[in-house]
Amino acid sequence: MRLPAIAIAAAFACGIVLGPHPAVARYAWSHVLLSSFFIFIGVLVLVGIILVRIGRLFLATVASLLSWVLLGSLGAFIAEQPLDADHVILLVEQGRIPLKTPLRWHGHLRDEPTRLPWGYGYEIELSGVELEGALHAARGGLRLSFTAHPEEAPPDLHAGDEVAVVTQANRPQLFRDDGAFDRRAYLAQQNIDMVATLRAPELIERIASPAATIGTVLARARRRLRDEIDELFADTPQAAGVLRAMLLGDRSFLDQTEAADFQKTGVFHVLVVAGLHVGALAFALYWVGRKLRLSRVWTMLFTLTMLSAYVAVVEQRAPVLRAAMMAAIVALGGFFYRRLELLNSAAVAALILLIAKPLALRDSSFQLTFVAIGCIAGLALPWLEKTVQPYVRALRGWRDVTRDIAHEPRAAQFRIDLRSLMRWLSSRLPQRLGKPTADAFVGGLSVTFRAWELLVVTLALQMGMLPLMARDFHRITMSAPLVNLAAVPLTGVVVPLGFLTLACGLILPAAGKLLAAPLAWLTALLLHIVQWFAHYSHGSYRIPGPPSWLIVLFFAAGILLTAEIRLKHPLRRAVIWGSCVAFFSCTLTIAIYPFGERWTKGTLELTVLDVGQGDSLFVVSPGGKTLLIDGGGAFGGFPGHEEHNGIDPGEEAVSPYLWSRGFQKLDVVALTHAHQDHLGGLPAILDNFHVTKLWIGREVSSLALARLEEMARRRKIPIEHELRGKSFRWDGVDGDFLWPEIAPEEVAPSAKNNDSLVLRLRYGRRSILLPGDAEKQVEREILSENSPEAMHSDVLKIGHHGSKNSTMAEFLAAVQPRFGIISAGEDNPYGHPSPELLERLENAGVRILRTDRDGAVHVLTDGERLEITCFIACPGVANAAASVRAEAPDHKQNQEKE
Repeated sequence: MRLPAIAIAAAFACGIVLGPHPAVARYAWSHVLLSSFFIFIGVLVLVGIILVRIGRLFLATVASLLSWVLLGSLGAFIAEQPLDADHVILLVEQGRIPLKTPLRWHGHLRDEPTRLPWGYGYEIELSGVELEGALHAARGGLRLSFTAHPEEAPPDLHAGDEVAVVTQANRPQLFRDDGAFDRRAYLAQQNIDMVATLRAPELIERIASPAATIGTVLARARRRLRDEIDELFADTPQAAGVLRAMLLGDRSFLDQTEAADFQKTGVFHVLVVAGLHVGALAFALYWVGRKLRLSRVWTMLFTLTMLSAYVAVVEQRAPVLRAAMMAAIVALGGFFYRRLELLNSAAVAALILLIAKPLALRDSSFQLTFVAIGCIAGLALPWLEKTVQPYVRALRGWRDVTRDIAHEPRAAQFRIDLRSLMRWLSSRLPQRLGKPTADAFVGGLSVTFRAWELLVVTLALQMGMLPLMARDFHRITMSAPLVNLAAVPLTGVVVPLGFLTLACGLILPAAGKLLAAPLAWLTALLLHIVQWFAHYSHGSYRIPGPPSWLIVLFFAAGILLTAEIRLKHPLRRAVIWGSCVAFFSCTLTIAIYPFGERWTKGTLELTVLDVGQGDSLFVVSPGGKTLLIDGGGAFGGFPGHEEHNGIDPGEEAVSPYLWSRGFQKLDVVALTHAHQDHLGGLPAILDNFHVTKLWIGREVSSLALARLEEMARRRKIPIEHELRGKSFRWDGVDGDFLWPEIAPEEVAPSAKNNDSLVLRLRYGRRSILLPGDAEKQVEREILSENSPEAMHSDVLKIGHHGSKNSTMAEFLAAVQPRFGIISAGEDNPYGHPSPELLERLENAGVRILRTDRDGAVHVLTDGERLEITCFIACPGVANAAASVRAEAPDHKQNQEKE
């Protein structure tokens, strides 16, 4: 077997995928299963040894691979063991640690305080928490943020310090919607279990400062490098932010627009310290070692030592460790005079990483890393080896006739033809220009070949990673191959030059300043290239994730194509062409996403999404017309740094939900009113989907609303103002606007809850009322202007997130809802929903559903029956909804009987 490590790594990965369910680890008999694993593995190893002894090598190979499959399952089983009894997440879930009040947390700083654009960040390894006057053990990770005011100095703390902090900690925000980004799982990979805000520097104190360790020394070195970047590039903060990301993996000073530009152009990998950066640095170190005329042993030791120091100083994230391991394997192979097979080396690295952390296989970053290596080593390099690389090698020493015999016939002929062409060209030029012209021509030819190689590698990467990028990031970047032609070489220069500049800045500040000028210029050039391509609207677009069967078919065709390219004796031409057609057909299908949306024909659908402390509602008519009301987005940015907007529900919750159902366009996006918790997520919606119309109620003097309207105009989206008295009819659904009543040309000085659009939807005998954030004043106005028939609704989206100033008793009496849906954030600081409001709903006999408890709430009606489901199962409510038809006669019929 030429590539044994691939088979072993694949078998181990299959074992992880096929491993027992996590819940099995909690059963009392789980130790029996653990013992069974060891017995079966031992039997397979013994059988394999016997088969080798009797010469049955194929069967021995099968037994060996099966043992690796079982080892993978065993690793997954061990990794899925439940949390320790004193882990903070388990204590919170058991109710032993209350999170609705500030507590005094104990622990030590994992790293130096991180300077952020708006303040400072701290990562604390928890050791305990004070409850009822006693210190209780509690392990886990706490991320603490502190927004510094000009008059406040940050606490003087350092890595390793034992600290105690008084703060109200919470679990990271989680959107309970289909397809939503799982921020808790993402932070858990970084060992962050809780998040909190430090209200004042006096609330954190140093308990002790232990002796320095290697970890704390490295943490201080890392902080010194960050400070050095800030000092060297104080006049170019934009370049400093990009260099922090490229050199040290710190993306804190990148604003959302810059990060989005790198994503749109397919070069976000430039900002993630991983294979490209480690490879560029390793090559530069090897080149320096050779220029210093170090021996092979000392060159290898120099490269590995400096790489190890780099990994130690840069944040030890998984991509860095993977890339460093690959570089170390290649360096060691060179030391033993072995030309390593890249696929085999990658498989060895993957196997080592999976043995250390089996569940890393589920991480999209891990998958993307090794798919990228597979694309380069399996598709791009073999194809280049059979096409352009013989000619690249032929250019070396092209004037030396004696080297021709070392090349294959076509390359040797190329050298002969090249010399002949250069002689002909030199004969027609002055003698002094002949040699320089020939050298320039050959140099240009070499650059052209290298550019072609980079383009082929980039195309292979973009095509091979397409299904995972579409599944995880919902983005197709058409301009990526072109942008990478500039970005990759620039990164290959910026990374080594950046570390040389930092080293000089620490040792010789004047030399550091001198080198910082060209480095800032190169970084600015990279930014300009990325921004220029990012502003080309057709260079990138968003799509729903492809179905699983298409991803499997894509990789099956890709593996078959890779095998055929690498075979010395290719298969029949029909098989080769068949795999090519299958591979490119899958690529095209993923890129254009020809699949339809998923909705129930003939029914009116309302989904109240979980967007935290905000509103976002999705409506689908019986004929498939779509209306999105609001986009969530409670957080508006840090004071003076509004470009760092933090969590965006429009991008992380609403868009993924729509993509999970296959939607790419929206007939209407409506904004109830211009408060941030309703408006903040809509720019992402307009950016990610084809929107036909934008509905707005009252115009207000709001910078955020002005930006949204300008964005709509740039995309040629018509803006319509909907006011009281206007209506529409979609596929048998009647929509009536009950508020606001102000003329659209009247601009209010600021947004108010009582400016909200109030919409009532009616389909058959069922109706739904959506009042936005309208409060009791508006409720009284609506009641005075509308008959009971126009107000009755089976489902009421409770106003203003369950505030006590909305959904008053008289309003409930007129609407007579059977179900009330509250959209509020988990543990929100406003106390929504109000206990008074909950009491009113219970007294009125309204069944309550809440996004902070039940997740997204899905309402479906055919005009007669109501069906209600939740992201977190709510069977009692669903059963009650099914009985509405029999229990609740039509309101109009009641009026006629009276």
